[in-house]
Amino acid sequence: MPPLISVVLPAHDRNGRLKECLDALLAQSFRDFEVVLVVDRSPDCPERTADAYGMRDPRVTVLRLSAAVGIGRARNAGAARARGDYLLFLDSDHLLDPDAFTAMADRLAATGEVDVLLFGHTRDHQGRSWPGGAAELLAAAGPEVTCAAERPELIGAPPLVWDRLLRRGTVPEFPDGHYDEIPVVHATTLAARRIAVLPRECVTIRRRHTLHPAGSPGASHFDLFEQYGRSFEALEAAPGGEALRPHLFTRMIRHFLFVFDLAGCVDRSERPQFFHRAAEHYRGYLPAGYRRPEGREGVKFSLLASGAYPAFEVAKLSHIARGAVSGRR
Repeated sequence: MPPLISVVLPAHDRNGRLKECLDALLAQSFRDFEVVLVVDRSPDCPERTADAYGMRDPRVTVLRLSAAVGIGRARNAGAARARGDYLLFLDSDHLLDPDAFTAMADRLAATGEVDVLLFGHTRDHQGRSWPGGAAELLAAAGPEVTCAAERPELIGAPPLVWDRLLRRGTVPEFPDGHYDEIPVVHATTLAARRIAVLPRECVTIRRRHTLHPAGSPGASHFDLFEQYGRSFEALEAAPGGEALRPHLFTRMIRHFLFVFDLAGCVDRSERPQFFHRAAEHYRGYLPAGYRRPEGREGVKFSLLASGAYPAFEVAKLSHIARGAVSGRR
């Protein structure tokens, strides 16, 4: 019989954490799962480590690819090989809680077959830990099985492919480029007839940014715009998509601003171009009658909507300066 869960795990290991990730998987109290460990020709993929785990445990399958294809295509290849009822896409710097699969299996036993099972995650970076961006949404979801039409806020959750189980056979192909999971997450959420929530953290991500550092050959942070374009195409094809549009729009703009603000993401010389591309998307996808968030976030939305890059940078510097002064008191 096929396992309940297939973990698709590209073996890209730039930070040397693949062993910890695999050890945490193989130590799970729940045993009915497999790991499809995808090794492409990237120098970041440690073949010897992958082979050692493949020989150590029959639940680990090592899938070799003939070229350096990047994360999206590695995920596609792993998904095609997977046999489980549900797919979980992890990266090498993820750690699964020891009883995570048991909690997922128990939740699925209570709900019956679902298309998506959402759960929480924790971020750990430089000794600090904090809950993921969907923590409040998950806590408020309740035990009922639902769908995006009934709970539109689900389409506004951070588009992460590793904080959910996806029913095998429902997952579209990951595109090339950075942020490849965005259109996949949104397409599966829109198409899902049954979505359940497990209101607890199951995965810890051990990096500052959710973006996989390897990406795909030729990937760029500017890929973010094309990936959200794909998400809106899926939204426009979905029944009742207009009611969900404000939630996807808010998520998109928050994502743009997060990437723009996060140090080391957008090169200084490319910041004006990135900002103006974001402003074009704001105007192009703006829902009718849209109400911006309140407070400082709403001000940032307003400045982006107007394409006022100099004013945006001045406002950011002013905020940093105020924070520095406050910190000295």
